[in-house]
Amino acid sequence: MRAAIIGGTGYGSIELVRLINKHPFLEIGSVVSNSQSGSSFSGIYPHLSEIIDQPLEKFDADTLSENNDIVFLATPSGVSSKLVPQLLKSGIKCIDLSGDFRLRSMEEYETWYKHKPADEEYLKQAIYGLSEIYPDQIKSSNLIANPGCYPTATTIGLIPILKTNLADEKSIIIDAKSGVSGAGRGLSLTAHYSEINENLKAYKLGAHQHIPEIEQVLSDESGNPITITFTTHLVPMTRGIMCTIYVNLKEEISTKKIIDLYKQFYQESHFIRVRPEGNIPSTKEVLGSNYCDLGLHVDERTNRLTIVSVIDNLVKGAAGQAIQNVNLMNGWDERTGLTDIPMYP
Repeated sequence: MRAAIIGGTGYGSIELVRLINKHPFLEIGSVVSNSQSGSSFSGIYPHLSEIIDQPLEKFDADTLSENNDIVFLATPSGVSSKLVPQLLKSGIKCIDLSGDFRLRSMEEYETWYKHKPADEEYLKQAIYGLSEIYPDQIKSSNLIANPGCYPTATTIGLIPILKTNLADEKSIIIDAKSGVSGAGRGLSLTAHYSEINENLKAYKLGAHQHIPEIEQVLSDESGNPITITFTTHLVPMTRGIMCTIYVNLKEEISTKKIIDLYKQFYQESHFIRVRPEGNIPSTKEVLGSNYCDLGLHVDERTNRLTIVSVIDNLVKGAAGQAIQNVNLMNGWDERTGLTDIPMYP
C-alpha cells in the first residue's frame, strides 16, 4: 500500500518516513511540500540520502489519489481542513495529524486555533484516533483525526480512573512538559538554542489549543462535563513528553488497587505499559517507541492520585499513533511496524 505524506518537511513527516520505511505493508508514495516542491527530500534531510531521494511534489488531489492508497497530512493547523475534502472526494483515505478535525465544535476550534474551522460535513465524518479507546470506530473510518501529543499522554493517563466513581472530576491538574521538537522545525525565538538551553519555561497558561481536545475526550469518557487546569512547559531536550497528573479521590484506596485497575483496563493494549508500585517512568524509557508508560501513586496523607504518563511526542504523540491507526483501518495487527524497543540511553 502506497502512503503519501503532505507537509513533507516537518518533524512529524520525517518520523512517518522512518516508520513507513520499515512497515511490511506500506511504502513511501508521494511526498508533498508546496513550498519546496522539486527539491530532493534527501537534500533537505541528508540522513535520508540513498534511502528517500525522490523530489517533493506540489499538492494535487487527483494525482495523489491515482498514485497512492492513503494520505497522511502532517500540515500546520488550518491547512488540512482545505485539503481533506478534495482528497476524500477523490476516493482516498486520510489521516490528519493536525488539529483541524479533532474538535466537534466549530466555534471552539476557531476560538482556540484562530483559524476558520473545517466544514461541518467533514467534522462529522472524522473519527478521533485515540487507538486504545476507539479501535472499532477507527476500523470503519475514511478520515482519522490523529490526537495531539499532550492529549494522548493525558487522556491515556486519566480515562481509567474517570471510568470509576473514585475521582473528583473537578480536581484535575495536569503539569505537562515537552521536548523542543514539539514546536516543529520552523524558526522561532522560543526554540532558539540560547533561549531553551539550561532553561525551563512555562507557556500558554490557560490558552493551549490542546485544552478543549483533552476536555472533549475526558467528558465523553466520564459521561460528565470535565474542565481541567493544564500547564505546559518546554524543557531542554529534543523528544519526549511527561504529564504529571493530579486528581483527588473520593474514597480511600491503595496504590496497589489503582495499579490493578489500570492493568485490567489496558490488558488488551499492547502499547500501554503500567508500571509496578514504586516504579515511575521517565521520557528516555519510551524514546523512539510507540509506548505510553504509566506510573501511579496514591498519597495516603492527601488521598490524591498522581499519574505520571510519558510518551515520545513524535511517535505515540504523532506518527506512531498514525501508523497504529492505519493498521486498525486495514485490519492488520496494530503492532505492525511499531515493535521497536525504545532507544536507551
